[in-house]
Amino acid sequence: MAIARFPSKLTLPEINPGVVTVLDYLIGRFPQIDAQVWRQRSIDGKLHWHDGSLISAESLYRPKQRVYYYREVDCEPEIPFTETIIFEDAEILVAYKPAFLPVTPGGSYVNECLQNRLRLKTGLPTLQAVHRIDRATAGLVMFSVNPETCHLYHQLFASRKVSKLYQAIVRVDACRDEPLNGQQWEVINRLQPANPRFLMQVVEGAANSHSRMRCLDRLQDTALFELEPVTGKTHQLRVHMQTLGWPILHDRYYPTLQPEAADDFTQPLQLLAQQLRFIDPVTQQPRAFHCGYTLNLATGLSATV
Repeated sequence: MAIARFPSKLTLPEINPGVVTVLDYLIGRFPQIDAQVWRQRSIDGKLHWHDGSLISAESLYRPKQRVYYYREVDCEPEIPFTETIIFEDAEILVAYKPAFLPVTPGGSYVNECLQNRLRLKTGLPTLQAVHRIDRATAGLVMFSVNPETCHLYHQLFASRKVSKLYQAIVRVDACRDEPLNGQQWEVINRLQPANPRFLMQVVEGAANSHSRMRCLDRLQDTALFELEPVTGKTHQLRVHMQTLGWPILHDRYYPTLQPEAADDFTQPLQLLAQQLRFIDPVTQQPRAFHCGYTLNLATGLSATV
C-alpha cells in the first residue's frame, strides 16, 4: 500500500449539492472510491480542514471550505527517470519533467509525481503546480513557491498570457512526396470529452481550441514539428496533429486508443513542452525558459549544447 506523503485538497462548492456531511460529499464526488475507504480515512485521521482539525464521519458540510485528504493505492508504479530544476527564485520554480511522470497525484500515482518529488527535493511542502502537461509529455512545468502570489501565476495561464512552444515528431505517409518543410498550419475547432471521458474529440459548435504548427524537418515517414498552442485544452496538440493526419509518434490514445498496458519506457510520446515565455505578474519583467532538450528525427530526445 502506497500512501501519499502530502495531502491532496479540494474546496467544497458554495452551493451544497444536497448532502449533510463532508463524508457524504466525498463519497458522491469520488464514486470510483469505495465508501468504506472514505469512512476508514476519517477514522484514521486522514481527513482534515485547512486549520488541521480532523474531519469525522459526522462533520457537517461547510461551503467554500478546503478539505485535505491522503490518497492511497495498492501498488504504485516507479518512474525510472529524473526531473531537473531549471530555475528557482522566491516566487516560482521551473522544472523539466520526464515523460511518464505525472505532474500531480492521480490514478495509480500518489508519491511518484513531479510535485511531490520537488517538494521533497526542495523542502518546500507548499510548492504548487500552476499548470499541467500530460503524464506522457516531457518538458517544462512551472510551480509557485510563494503561497501569497500563487493565484497570480494560476491566472497567468488561465488568461492565456503565457506563450508556449512544443516540439513533436509525427508519422507521415512515406509514399506521398508532399512538401512539408517550412510549411505552416493552423487548427481552430471545438474539443469536448469523448467516450471514455479521458479522450477528447472534435465536434460541431463554437471553437474552443486553437493551435499553430510549423514543419521543421522531414525524414522518410516521420517529420519534426514546432507547435504553438494558443488555448490549453486537454490533449489539444495530440488531437490537432491527428486532425491534420499526422499523429504524434508513440501516442497510445490517438488516433486509436491502445489496450491498457504497463508503460513501455523505450517508446515515450514524442511531444516536448520546450519553451515558456511571459511577463512576470510580480516583477513585471519578461521571463523566458527553455527545457534544455530538443527532439531530433535521427536521435530522438537530445540535450541542447
